Amino acid sequence: MKKVASLLLVAVAGGAISLGAYTLFLAPERIEIVTENQEMPVFQTSNTPVFSPVPGTEDSNFITAAEKTVNAVVHVKNVTVYRGPTSFTEYIFGYEREQKAQIGTGSGVIISPDGYIVTNNHVIARATEINVTLNNNKTYNAEVVGTDPSSDIALIKIDAEEKLPYLAFGDSDNVRVGEWVLAVGNPFNLTSTVTAGIVSAKARALGRNNQTFLQTDAAVNPGNSGGALVNTNGDLIGINTAITSQTGSYVGYSFAVPSNNAKKVVEDIMEYGNVLKGILGINSPRLDTPYARQNGFNQIDGVYVDGVEEDSGADDANIQRGDIIRKVDDIRVRRFADLVGYVSTKRPGDQVEVSIDRDGEELIIPVTLKERQRLNVPVLGLEVKNLTEEEKEKYNVEKGVKITGVPEDYREYDLQDKVIITVNGEDVGNIQDARNLFGQLSRYRKNSFTVVDKNGARERIIFQ
Repeated sequence: MKKVASLLLVAVAGGAISLGAYTLFLAPERIEIVTENQEMPVFQTSNTPVFSPVPGTEDSNFITAAEKTVNAVVHVKNVTVYRGPTSFTEYIFGYEREQKAQIGTGSGVIISPDGYIVTNNHVIARATEINVTLNNNKTYNAEVVGTDPSSDIALIKIDAEEKLPYLAFGDSDNVRVGEWVLAVGNPFNLTSTVTAGIVSAKARALGRNNQTFLQTDAAVNPGNSGGALVNTNGDLIGINTAITSQTGSYVGYSFAVPSNNAKKVVEDIMEYGNVLKGILGINSPRLDTPYARQNGFNQIDGVYVDGVEEDSGADDANIQRGDIIRKVDDIRVRRFADLVGYVSTKRPGDQVEVSIDRDGEELIIPVTLKERQRLNVPVLGLEVKNLTEEEKEKYNVEKGVKITGVPEDYREYDLQDKVIITVNGEDVGNIQDARNLFGQLSRYRKNSFTVVDKNGARERIIFQ
């Protein structure tokens, strides 16, 4: 027993000697900063979760934005009533029965406490009944206030008993690429779904009426259409609208109508009953064409003016072919999509300052925007323009639209430079009337329109 105790005492003594020698000769010098009256720090435990900081924002997480947003995003159900035969027998004897079918669901964003809701036009198109379900599961019938198919924005309204939570429009012009965003909606009928991503690109053109979109990698799926894209402050910066997909589901990118464009559409609908669109009136070549590559337009840092529309704001301001547009107001433009995206937020009569490079000289030209004076009508694809007062007198008409371009398929009708005054018996006053009436044509029945030539002779064209 004494032998074991002796061995233990020797081991302890040896360890102490070794530790003392290491501390004295081998251990690195410890530097300690001591201030006067230094006290021992006290570490407190908090129940608040710790998150990694979100770049570009004082808020350290997405919780505030999500909580603010989910109650203002609604589930929209589009219901339609079909009337028609359900069997061959009914078709033969002309019997029709009514069938009620739900044909679409999507999302919407409450933008005022009294129940105005912005959504996508394609979510509520052709609906005979619209149902809106709030995040608290209350359901209301909604009425359509107005729509703008070209921007895919619609305004609907519900009458609720209480004031509703809503989102304020943010400034989409100030959105930065790389900024964190949340997409909130109802994909696959899963209510109040929040996904996160960043802004991948701005002013992304998808070939839709020269419209531009915010591009994000926040996951968006069928059912998200019409939902909110918000920044980390919970400000509405876009209305989720489209995805690029070969499967019908999200594969990496989604697109939203910028909030400034959606806000302008909503304000126009509420104030004027329709959407007033101001245009600059210039043409610029597509940069992916051989024409653009051969002339070096695809290497220009700005928008090359390849043509100026007659009687447009650009025409009045003497903007010329060959000018290169660098800025509009304070917005830098490098592509035609940048220009269109900004001008889309303006109305006819608004003035913008256009900074151009003309043969190396920098000019700032004020331009008053005007309504579009020409467009291609649906179905037939004719290019038409509004009549000037001189043309009305020349053709001896009070209203109508002049045909300025005819597709190859309809050249046999000799329509160039004639004036359309009716479509299927309905008067045509301007290009907007022409677009609406031609958009209602059916390829399954005969259609007609009346034209007037330079000599005042009238002719009725029938086609199918």
